[in-house]
Amino acid sequence: MTLHRSRGPRSPRRRRAAAAAAAGALLLPLAACAEDATEQDAPEPAPRVFRTVDMTAPPLPVTDGPAATADDSDHLYVLAPKKEAEPHLGGLIVDATGEPVWIDPAERPTYDFRVQEYRGEPVLTYYAGDSDFVGHGTGDIHLLDTAYEEIATVTTGGDLEPHRADLHDSTITPEGTMLLLSYPVVQHDLTAVGGDADGYVFDGVVQEVDIATGRVVHTWSALDHVDLADTYGTLEPADGEGGGEGSAESGDGQDEAPAGTRENPFDFFHVNSATLTPDGDLLISSRQHHALYVVDRSSGEVRWTLGGKASDFAMEGSGDDDEPGAGAQFAWQHDAQWHDDGTVTVFDNQGNPPVGTHSRGLRLDVDTEAMTASVVQEWLPSDPDRLAGSQGNLQVLDNGNVVVGWGDARWTSEYTGDGELVREFPLLGGETYRAYRFDWHAAPSDPPAVVVDGDTAYVSWNGATDVASWRLVAGTDAGSAKEVATVPRSGFETAVSPVPEDAGYVALEALDADGAVLGTGTPE
Repeated sequence: MTLHRSRGPRSPRRRRAAAAAAAGALLLPLAACAEDATEQDAPEPAPRVFRTVDMTAPPLPVTDGPAATADDSDHLYVLAPKKEAEPHLGGLIVDATGEPVWIDPAERPTYDFRVQEYRGEPVLTYYAGDSDFVGHGTGDIHLLDTAYEEIATVTTGGDLEPHRADLHDSTITPEGTMLLLSYPVVQHDLTAVGGDADGYVFDGVVQEVDIATGRVVHTWSALDHVDLADTYGTLEPADGEGGGEGSAESGDGQDEAPAGTRENPFDFFHVNSATLTPDGDLLISSRQHHALYVVDRSSGEVRWTLGGKASDFAMEGSGDDDEPGAGAQFAWQHDAQWHDDGTVTVFDNQGNPPVGTHSRGLRLDVDTEAMTASVVQEWLPSDPDRLAGSQGNLQVLDNGNVVVGWGDARWTSEYTGDGELVREFPLLGGETYRAYRFDWHAAPSDPPAVVVDGDTAYVSWNGATDVASWRLVAGTDAGSAKEVATVPRSGFETAVSPVPEDAGYVALEALDADGAVLGTGTPE
């Protein structure tokens, strides 16, 4: 007997990815680890392909660092490759070896894909939508439960309509609201930065919205509270790239229009994260101002500014021309987080345009009495020239380790709290806006996928996190089926044999560590 589940024709993008892999078209340095990191060119590994699902996943060659130990954690890395040319487009969850656990079948550009908590339960959240200008989005935030079923979508509302949520950040609060960002185009006087009196800007808006009802709770506007002249953005393109991530360039010709016009608004602020402080205020990050703002959540008034031209704090070590980026001052940063111990972390891009020679993860001690900010810890790249011109994040894990997503530098790294590298991997051929690691447990609503070829059954269960082994049962029918073999799960797709030649019924049962059946799949 030969049972086979047809995969169907491959999409054009899949064919392009497979052809590129077969040709070994790209070269990329794979070894960049430890203090004496070296780079070597090697053919790019081929995208991962499977018999049971018509999906591919990027190869993630993991390199252990000096602090690597046996990793018995079941925490998973949460990524979101977002370019059409990549082997996979959309959410991607992998284990510490780079092996896929969940491959998003939707295949659409996804931003800020992560695990959060809503109504006491873990959920996956991510942005999906359109981007009329590079570095800006107009779309919705989606919430998925632990069965990968969508339970809610959220976007901005009120006076912002039709300006929908931006792609950069979407934080769920303990009250069941979400902090959303938006970039409405507003007419504004630009003479303070050398522009026209009747120019146009992207405002930087943070809006708090009730997830269940869509009711707008609060709206904060950078134009109402921040001085336009404090920006480090310019009306002139930087290095011919339209000002980097924060520019208003697009594929539709807007970048060819004069900066500061309706067709090419000036991005003076570029809000890229908004979270809560332990006291319940807002912590807002402005890329273009090189600054963080603590904002009263109700009134919108700025309590203080950290960094930039109008800092209320003395920034330790800043202004040392010999060591740009070595002090407390950050530049073009992303992902500001205030922690219970009173420290603040950011991903300090240091570019674009470049300020320092490399990006870094940064933890600052912020003394609100002495009004000083000093460096507590830096997490430095294994490649001293790794500079992320856009994107990136820093996540502090419960065990004190830190995950750094290097944005468009296309690496993900995990460090100990004191800065030693645990492991890292490149995202070959693409990039993810942010990279995280979470304790995520899920059981998909779809059954396992099974293909039988000859005397071997191949099985996968996309997104299942707690499968320890697979049990092959077979018989003349379901009622007579008996166990044939049980094997440990061996990655995203597991092979089990032998399948009896005369079996009329074949099934694969997913077993947890205690031997309980989690789900059953049969060939189509």
